[in-house]
Amino acid sequence: MLNYFEKILIGDEDWNFIPEIMLRTLLMYLVVLIGLRILGKRGIKQLSIFELVVIISLGSAAGDPMFYREVGIISAIAVFSVVILAYKITSYFVSKSKKVETLLEGSCTCVIENGRFAIENFKKEALAQDEFFAELRLKSISHLGQVKLAILETSGSISLFFYPDADVKNGLPILPALFVDQKHEIKYKDYYSCAFCGVTELLEPTVNAICKCCKRNKWVKSIDIVRIG
Repeated sequence: MLNYFEKILIGDEDWNFIPEIMLRTLLMYLVVLIGLRILGKRGIKQLSIFELVVIISLGSAAGDPMFYREVGIISAIAVFSVVILAYKITSYFVSKSKKVETLLEGSCTCVIENGRFAIENFKKEALAQDEFFAELRLKSISHLGQVKLAILETSGSISLFFYPDADVKNGLPILPALFVDQKHEIKYKDYYSCAFCGVTELLEPTVNAICKCCKRNKWVKSIDIVRIG
C-alpha cells in the first residue's frame, strides 16, 4: 500500500530526483525569461498568431526538461534557440513585406461604422455577439449610436472612435436588460434598431416590421443617451 501511494506521488522516479526537478525548473524558468526578453515587450492581447505559436513552442520545450531525466537542458536550449531564430527571421520578412504580414497576422476589420454593424465584415470574424457587446460595455458604451467607428485589430483588441456628445444618435442598446426586449410588432411610432444589423429607423405601428438592410424582423427600442465615463 505504501509503495502504491509513493508511486502516485512521485511516479517512476525516486525521491532523489525531486531536488533535480527543482533545479531543472529554475534553470528553465531563467531560460524562458531570457527568451521572452529577446522576443520583446508585447502584452498577451497584442500577440499575433505566429507569436502565440512561438510562446506555445517555448512552453512545450521548457516543460520536458523539467520533468524527464532523459531530456537534457542543452537540448531544450537548442530548441529555444531555433524557435527564437525562426521568430526573428519571420519578423524580418513581416516588416519588409505587407503580403507576408497580412498572411501571418491578418488585417484589421471594421465591425461598426456610423452607429451600425458592418455586417459583411462582422461575418468574417469568429466573434460572438455576447463577447463583443461585453467588450463595448467595458468601454462605457450603452448603445451603438455612441460609436462612429469600431475596428477589430489583428491582436484581437477593439479600437473605438466615438461621436461627440452633441452628435450621438439613436442606436441599438447593448445593455442586456434592453437588448433582450426584442419585438416583431411595432405598437407605437418611435425609433427602433434592428437586433441583427443595428440599423435604426423611425417606425410606424405595424404587425411585422422588416429591416430595409438585412430583411430581419426583430427590433429593439433604440436609445440616444450619451456616454458616461
